[in-house]
Formats: sequence, structure tokens, C-alpha cells
Amino acid sequence: MAKIEVERIYSMQLDHNLKRYPRWLRAKKAVKYIKKFLSRHMKVPVENVKIDASINEKIWERGSEEPPSWIRIRAVKFDDGTVEVELVK
Repeated sequence: MAKIEVERIYSMQLDHNLKRYPRWLRAKKAVKYIKKFLSRHMKVPVENVKIDASINEKIWERGSEEPPSWIRIRAVKFDDGTVEVELVK
């Protein structure tokens, strides 16, 4: 069992980063942006960031064209180098 190394809560603004993409690509790009953001801030490769289904459902609940403007997430980095991300209730 891996030990928790770092746990952080982020409040991410998604809308200003997604306006440059076509409407039909915005939810897909939002998921990629979250992974890239967390890999940069937690200092791990993008492949080691695991997003929980609750975040995916939150982003896609209004369809691919209107992801939420803001999202609050909890990121937990384990000592083996993986990061698990979940939605803050």
C-alpha cells in the first residue's frame, strides 16, 4: 500500500482556457487540461494522473459544448509517483 506524500485542493478556472477551442471539443480539452495542470503542479508525468469518474461526469454533464467554468478538485500524490484526483463535494 502506497503512502500519501502530498494532498492538495485546487480551484481551477476552466473557461478562459477553453474558449480558444471549437464548442464541440471543449469538454474533451478540459479533461486534458486538468491532467496537464496536475502533472505540472504535482511534478509527475501526465500518464501517472488518474482522474476519478466524478470529475468526468461533472465536466460532461452539460454536454461537450459547455463544461463548467470552475471546478474544485482534491489531488493526492502517493510515494510511488501516482496522483489520484477526485471532486470536492
